Amino acid sequence: MHACRSTLEDPRLIIDDKRYEAIRDLPFAGSLKSMFGGEIKILEVDVDEETAKRILQAFPSARVDARGYLEDLPVAFKRALFEAVVKTRSLGKEAIEEVFRNIEAIKELAKKEKEYVPPP
Repeated sequence: MHACRSTLEDPRLIIDDKRYEAIRDLPFAGSLKSMFGGEIKILEVDVDEETAKRILQAFPSARVDARGYLEDLPVAFKRALFEAVVKTRSLGKEAIEEVFRNIEAIKELAKKEKEYVPPP
């Protein structure tokens, strides 16, 4: 993990046309990154080390890879994070705090993913 911060990169928030419509007027819409020759657009959310630890504690299957990125987070978390980004109009702490307001419900949805993984 980077000493100062880590980046939620996987779950990269995949931005399809429907999601793009939800964020296109937000200030960070221009910061989308391309993958696979521009076929997929992603949005990355930066978190500090303390927040990364909270996320890892909430989701035991999550991990930090060698690059310091959070990996293997549940679809329920990714979906909630996108909804929080739209609601708070922020890629920062405000969005993460919005997710943690509902973390117990998100954890319950994540448990069901072991039986069925919903589309992101």
